[in-house]
Amino acid sequence: MRAVLFTVFAFHFSLQWVRHAQSSAAPASKENARIKTFAIYRWDPDKLGDKPRIETYEVDLNTCGPMVLDALIKIKNEKDSTLTFRRSCREGICGSCAMNINGGNTLACTKKIDTNTSKVTKIYPLPHMYVVKDLVPDLSNFYAQYKSIEPYLKKKDESKQGKAQYIQSVEDREKLDGLYECILCACCSTSCPSYWWNGDKYLGPAVLMQAYRWMIDSRDDFTEERLSKLQDPFSLYRCHTIMNCTRTCPKVSIQYIKIIRTVTLAMFMEIPASAIL
Repeated sequence: MRAVLFTVFAFHFSLQWVRHAQSSAAPASKENARIKTFAIYRWDPDKLGDKPRIETYEVDLNTCGPMVLDALIKIKNEKDSTLTFRRSCREGICGSCAMNINGGNTLACTKKIDTNTSKVTKIYPLPHMYVVKDLVPDLSNFYAQYKSIEPYLKKKDESKQGKAQYIQSVEDREKLDGLYECILCACCSTSCPSYWWNGDKYLGPAVLMQAYRWMIDSRDDFTEERLSKLQDPFSLYRCHTIMNCTRTCPKVSIQYIKIIRTVTLAMFMEIPASAIL
């Protein structure tokens, strides 16, 4: 087991070192330079009178890693240290670097740079959200909605809590595939026009998917109660199957429309939700 963990750690460290080396490589000759222009949304609320604007930066792709996040890090390290954005894992796992790149919501760490140097890469924060600074959106409402669905295992009999594992069958475990992969990056919800219009009441695809994930968990005892909390005109029913959520989700296994249709059906059927979910 230790050998496996060491191998995984060594691979991860090597990958990060290679990426760092790519971002910090010695400058290539000007004759062979591949200059790429990035147009980036900028706004600093701490600067009195500062207004949203677009600033452009040029990066030589010969001395930069292949992903948009590599370019952003290079710009921050070498050209403008005031550029602000979120990032962490650089592997499409944490969801921190979600932003709008060339008109689509995605993760900067998994989005490859368009190597066509005649085209400008445009980078904005996630749409519909208040902006904290530059490419950093305010996700307070998104997280509050996530909290509202109580995204954790709930048992009616708590006498065994902490004393034994809650076992489930292989078949019940497989029902969670395509659900637990969600990294809460908010790419889906912030691409949804229904969420733009009713973001204060409509939970949006990410939170609805998380609600469904706990509804169908065989170890959870609050399926009916979770379903009843969605019984209002906005929490679920603002979904108009626009499908932007599916198009922008970096985890392609998540099927939002199937999830929302199943939950909607369970609300209308006069049988226990467990029979459908």
